[in-house]
Amino acid sequence: MEYRIADRGLAPSGEKKIRWAKQYMPVLRFLENRYGAARPLEGTVISACLHLEAKTACLLILLKELGAVVVAAGSNPLSTQDDICAALVENGVAVFSRHGMTVEEYFENVRSALAVGPNIIVDDGADLVATVHTEMKHLLPGIRGGSEETTSGVKRLKSMAAEGILAFPMISVNDAHSKYLFDNRYGTGQSVMDGLLRTTNMLVAGKTVVIAGYGWCGRGVAMRASAMGARVIVTELDPHRAFEALMDGYEVANMAEAAPRGDIFLTLTGNTKVIRREHFEVMKDGAVLGNAGHFDVEICKPDLGELSLSVEESRPGVQTYSMNDGRRIHLLGEGRLVNLACGDGHPIEIMDLSFALQLESAVYLAKNTLKPGLYDVPAEIDRAVMEAKLASLGISLDGMTPEQEAYMKSWVE
Repeated sequence: MEYRIADRGLAPSGEKKIRWAKQYMPVLRFLENRYGAARPLEGTVISACLHLEAKTACLLILLKELGAVVVAAGSNPLSTQDDICAALVENGVAVFSRHGMTVEEYFENVRSALAVGPNIIVDDGADLVATVHTEMKHLLPGIRGGSEETTSGVKRLKSMAAEGILAFPMISVNDAHSKYLFDNRYGTGQSVMDGLLRTTNMLVAGKTVVIAGYGWCGRGVAMRASAMGARVIVTELDPHRAFEALMDGYEVANMAEAAPRGDIFLTLTGNTKVIRREHFEVMKDGAVLGNAGHFDVEICKPDLGELSLSVEESRPGVQTYSMNDGRRIHLLGEGRLVNLACGDGHPIEIMDLSFALQLESAVYLAKNTLKPGLYDVPAEIDRAVMEAKLASLGISLDGMTPEQEAYMKSWVE
């Protein structure tokens, strides 16, 4: 087995983290018991590009235990945990990643994860999909399909499908109810604040927090910031989302209006240059910037660099840009995903749901032949994941009586 990691000797530390995570992932354990003997992925080769931390390791190891050959690349240089990579290698998962890898190394690792010739792709940000379509087209005939974890990746896949170039089926895990209602809202809400607090040790109460984007992720972060005592300003492009933010009790403004007022800025849009030169020029001394979008493009780092006289790492994970007028602007995690670059990512119990969807999607693709295109997670899988989660908590649901079923199907009162 080929692999490229920082230090295989770190495996014992990674194993401890994985054991800790697995005890709080009852849905994955349920699927392990359900599929273990059948090994439905026997003979399947899976290439994954995911954030390589303990929760992800639980998924990758289980995919291998269900019969797959699993090769993984890290989807973010700062979210890769070297001890987790080592533990994965010890468990038979080929890994190509290290913490702090360069952009060139990152894409070389992506290519290495694909070189095995996958049948199924598990992606987070669609870099595997994009690379195989642009650089490694000879692998396309062998790919049955894949699944995509995040909003930014789905956006790319929609563009590819619209252009008619998506060569195999992709399942949008991100759009499943079990994903966006919980991962995007409660997972992002908690983990972004966790990354902010770990890195800065700041008080949130009494500060003005500017949330760029009021999708499901923005809703979650706004909810948590408000609960911690912050004054929240939401910036948005979509009028319906903006009005929803207003009805939820937040102030709504454009970024030009919010820039001189904010103490903390958090971007969650999936777009580029959301905070840029004209905003940096009017920000307060000590303003803190964090990004929770998949790619590090929402906060325009080139503009920030051009406006600054110097840059220093004032705390681990905090880059302080000193302006020529004496102001300081602090950027968290190099503008990368703040919840993973500055923390451990989403809570374990939340990722249990998302990774259960990823596993079920892989099994579904192994069993079914689909035409190229972008697909929703099958409704029965989405529902079953949530039922398994509720069952693990000892919660049972009502069922309809025959009379109620007949009533709901009838148009006659």
